Formats: sequence, structure tokens, C-alpha cells
Amino acid sequence: MLILEQHYLTCLSQASYLVGDSDAGVAAVVDPRRDVGVYLEAAERLGVEIKHVLLTHFHADFLAGHLELAAATGAKLHLGAAAVAEFDFDPLADGESLELGEVSITAMATPGHTPESTCYLVRSPRDAEPHAVLSGDTLFIGDVGRPDLMSSVGVTAEDLAGSLYDSVHGKLLALPDETVLYPGHGAGSACGKSLSSALSCTIGAQRATNYALQEMSKEAFVAVVTAGQKPAPAYFGHDAALNKREHALLDETLERALTPLSMEAALEAQAEGAVLLDTRDGADFAAGFLPGAVFVGLSGRFASWVGTVLAPETEIVLICDPGMEREAATRLGRIGYDQVRGFLEDAPLAMAERSDLRQIQRVTAQELAELLAAEDELAVIDVRGEGEFESGRIAGAGNLPLQRSEELVLEAPVEGRHVLHCQGGYRSLIAASLIAQRTGAPLTDLIGGFEAWEEAGLEIAH
Repeated sequence: MLILEQHYLTCLSQASYLVGDSDAGVAAVVDPRRDVGVYLEAAERLGVEIKHVLLTHFHADFLAGHLELAAATGAKLHLGAAAVAEFDFDPLADGESLELGEVSITAMATPGHTPESTCYLVRSPRDAEPHAVLSGDTLFIGDVGRPDLMSSVGVTAEDLAGSLYDSVHGKLLALPDETVLYPGHGAGSACGKSLSSALSCTIGAQRATNYALQEMSKEAFVAVVTAGQKPAPAYFGHDAALNKREHALLDETLERALTPLSMEAALEAQAEGAVLLDTRDGADFAAGFLPGAVFVGLSGRFASWVGTVLAPETEIVLICDPGMEREAATRLGRIGYDQVRGFLEDAPLAMAERSDLRQIQRVTAQELAELLAAEDELAVIDVRGEGEFESGRIAGAGNLPLQRSEELVLEAPVEGRHVLHCQGGYRSLIAASLIAQRTGAPLTDLIGGFEAWEEAGLEIAH
């Protein structure tokens, strides 16, 4: 009997799949995340052995767990035939199949998002046509994969978009309408422009509703899918390259990351160039943080924002609520940020004994409205993305998106009276922590961000 389980990682908007035959007791995993225990537990629960691990392409937004899962199970690794990697794998040519008992997985070469991108068709004995297609980052629900991530290595977005047109319109749209589409990502991923929050659909439904699947020329397709792509997070190039290489396994890197450090050892590491990465609740951070610490809270899209504001080679010392150290280190490991020296032991107690903590002043939406009514020189600094800013803003606010963190830090007018804000209060504290590294000026943040401003019924400019 066909097994097809989706394992969705909300914090990275990333989907992986376990496919198998329960009667034969054999399975494969497609696009695993790096902490592979979830697949080992699923295999035990389902009574199957993982024999194969497949990647749809070399991912840029996360470090895949193919090496970890192969080491844990002895499974064979597979990629499309166009892939070139430093580790051994069995290439699957276009149309070539893996047999999992009476279930099969067939490779469909679909270059476009990347040159080696491959979708996988899943069939069971009862299906003359494919039951499902695991589309990776080629086709999403509501969108297609962005074709611009390889410009830094000399592959133009226009060339890849042309290949993507052929793959989507020539191959994926040739599948029957009832074929179930299982994408590699959902809403929130930076691998596309307008991904749906739905986690599965049908080819027929996408044929009717997906803007990129409508009848159009290749030239029109290239124009529409290359337009309006947001800047890719800075860590994407690092992960794309690392996914092609042999590298340390997650368990090895966690062993070092989970080393408890005294305050003295943590500050010594900082003096040697490490970053103190404060992952606590935003209110706790604002109430008191170590000078030079960078805030990225575990409550949000932690790994993606760390990868946006810190370089991959950055050595890190974690500051966490007690018991959350493994979670923080694991989420960093999912994007290949393995340079974690350790964590500050009993951070709340260690910090309570310090007299040099910095603070961020916080104001409510109503307090900000009163300040704006009383002061002409108050600068409102909106760190949301351009699209969010254009859809509605506080009158007079200036836009310096956190995605362009270096520009934000240099240009934010925080020496005078100011208030930083984002949509919900998470990103603005990240911005404030970065700005605090260059200025001793008091920093002010809007509690609850623009959402709080809207909920208070205050005036919105468009």
C-alpha cells in the first residue's frame, strides 16, 4: 500500500516527504531536513526501512539532511542527472524510476529554478497515471520557483526562467488534472513571490489559478516571473554551496554548540570576534541585554533572520532561556550555521548580576500617536519590506527594510528622537540590536508594531 507522508517545518516553510510501500516495508525520503529523527521515528511507526534519499535540487534556503539520513540508515543518495556534487550519489536520468515494492518514484528533469532541478512522480499499482508529483521548488501552489538565485555564479535569471517555462508548461502541465501537487515550500518562503499557505493541491486547480501557468509566450513568462523578486537572504549562497559538499553532520556540530559557558568565557569569546546571539523573548531582551548582543528571538522565523543579519562564518555564543539551547542550535544547524561556540549558562541569573546591561525604551501605539502630535522632529523608522510599507504606513514614516540590514544600520536617524517599528514588533527589535552596536544613543521601539497601530484605530497613510 502506498505511503506518502508530508513533514512540514513551519519555521522554514519547508516540506519533505516520506514515500514507501507498507507491504514491502521499504521507503524513500525526499528533501529531508537536517535533524532527521522525525523520519526515523516515522519509519519505525510505519514499519518501513528507509532505503533511498532524494533531493529535488541543491537547496539555498536550508541545509538538507541527506548526509545525516544516509549516515543513519545506509540509504542511497539520489539527485537528477544534471547535478554535480562532491559526495557520491546515484543520478536519476529523466524518466528513470526507483522501485519501492510496488510503489515507484520517477524522475522528471525540470530545470529552471536551478539547472539540476528534478520533480518526482509517485505511482502505486492501482494508478495508471501518477498519483502525485513532488515538485520541489519548480512549482509551488500559487507560484513557481524563482529563477534568479544563481546570478552570482554566472547563470542569468532570464536563461533559467526560459528553462522553467519549458519545464512547467511542457512537462508539469502535461500531467493529468487530478495529479496531486506536493511542493517543497509554503507561504513565508523566500523561494518564490506569492506562495500559498496550502500544503497540497492538484495540477488541475493550479492550471486554473496559478498566474504562471496561464497561457502565455515564453517571453511573457520570463518577464513575469523575473519581475518583483525580493532580495534573497544573504545566507542562500552559503547553503546552496554547502549542500553540494561533504560537511560535518548535525550531531557533531551540536556537541560543541551545547557547551555551557560562564559569563567570563562568553565575553572572552565576544572579545575574540564571536557574536552574542540573544534568542530570548523580545520584552526580556528590551528590558536588559549585554552590550553588543544581537537579538533574534526564537519565537519568530529565527533561522531565516539570523541568516539575513549574520554572515555564515560568524562564530556565535547563544543566550537563551534555560532549556532552549538545543532548539536554538538545531535551528541554526538547519541553515548550516554551525559555528556555535557554546551557550551562556543560566543566562537570566548571569545577566541579573550585571550592571552594564543596555535597554530599549518601548512605547505603545497610543503613546506614539501622542508623541507625533506633540513633536515635529520625531522620526518614525519602518523596517518592514517595501511591499508592506506601500500597503499602509504611519504618516511621515521612512522605510529602511531589515532585509538590507547594513543600509539600515548606517542610515537610521536614531541620534535624535525616533521610534522603530515593524509589523508585529519582532523585526524592529532585531534592527534595534544591530543599531545599538554603532551608537550609544537611546533606542525606542513600538510595542506590537504596525498591527498595534491598526488595532488602535489610528490613522494609516497610503
